[in-house]
Amino acid sequence: MKHILTFFLFLAISIQVQASYILIPMDENQTDHLKAYGITYWVLDNGGEAFWLLNYRGGSFSFKHNVLFEKECKVRGVSYEIIANVQFASIQREIANPEINQDVVKLEVAPKIAVYTPDFNARGEQIQPWDDAVTMVLTYAEIPYDKIYDREVLDDKLTEYDWLHLHHEDFTGQFGRFYRSYHTAPWYKENVKKMESLATELGFKKVSQLKLAVVKKVKEYVVGGGFMFAMCSATDTYDIALAAEGVDICADIYDGDSADPNAESKLDFTKTFAFKDFKLMKNPTIYEFSTIDHGLTRKVNPNQDYISLFDFSAKWDPVPSMLTQNHTRTVKGFMGQTTAFLKKYIKSDVLILGDNKPAGEARYIHGKAGKGFWTFYGGHDPEDYRHFVNDPETDLNLHPNSPGYRLILNNILFPAAKKKKRKT
Repeated sequence: MKHILTFFLFLAISIQVQASYILIPMDENQTDHLKAYGITYWVLDNGGEAFWLLNYRGGSFSFKHNVLFEKECKVRGVSYEIIANVQFASIQREIANPEINQDVVKLEVAPKIAVYTPDFNARGEQIQPWDDAVTMVLTYAEIPYDKIYDREVLDDKLTEYDWLHLHHEDFTGQFGRFYRSYHTAPWYKENVKKMESLATELGFKKVSQLKLAVVKKVKEYVVGGGFMFAMCSATDTYDIALAAEGVDICADIYDGDSADPNAESKLDFTKTFAFKDFKLMKNPTIYEFSTIDHGLTRKVNPNQDYISLFDFSAKWDPVPSMLTQNHTRTVKGFMGQTTAFLKKYIKSDVLILGDNKPAGEARYIHGKAGKGFWTFYGGHDPEDYRHFVNDPETDLNLHPNSPGYRLILNNILFPAAKKKKRKT
């Protein structure tokens, strides 16, 4: 009996010694894809290193075994496998095969995250009556972030962060073009009042001038090496504001005076990140900013609305490969104030990561500016096809394997693949 106990004890110790890596599969066997990103971030944030196995079982993660890491996987309900050194080495050799479209990317530093989002009013309520997919998934995945807004951006606080998300903002100063439907709503009037007050306080005559200063600061941040991500109206209005620098494109209902009748001919597309040759929506009551978005003329059956992710070479194109990691190549579509980008208005050097080819639209695009990167993702909420003002936020506990939300989290971990120095 003693010899039997000794044998099993020795066997257990041997298994523990050999089982030196934790593999988090990201294929269909993963119970919670979204929290898996949070686990990987947590490992990095606690001084560990992780490996992103591009195109291996849905873009799996791996890191050295630690009882605390294993316990955290159990607590958060994330599926994992314990593998020996020799098994992990075998996986690496398999991935290194030049005939296989896979690669290993080392993740070294947990990126410090900022979310550009409006302030809260005195009652502790957010002025805008809508949610934000990025903050929801960050909260669900337990990834920490700081909230910043115009004051912090203009005070050069962006240099303290590795990754910036632009909330569903209207950077043109037209208050989301909600005038026709909501100009009498208390939240709309309160938002206008607060934004005009903030603009004055920060030394600007108009909200549009304040927002222009913000987008220029964000552009400096990206060109200097930052990572910027935007969804919905924060995508096209960002570029519109850059193109319209020095030009009044706001009607009197938004800023008290008329827009420049020749504004369209004065747009400078050399200043934009993604878009070119677009036309402005001149009717100020139309819930649309320009021809960039496919929203007004879009005729796509909801049952046929999808985003097809492109396949990239993991070994030669690691950046787009990281951004498109998923357990499916087809993601269901979803709408927003800015839903999709018509391809004819996208610059030639912009990389399309996902599209709806029959509709002639891109849904997920990416580019490089200076030393940094930006990504635009059309739509409001990947798990709410048509999200309206005042609709309740999505409960991600019901969508732990959401492919659409995975694309957001790919962007959040992307900066971890490159060491960056931050101010302390």
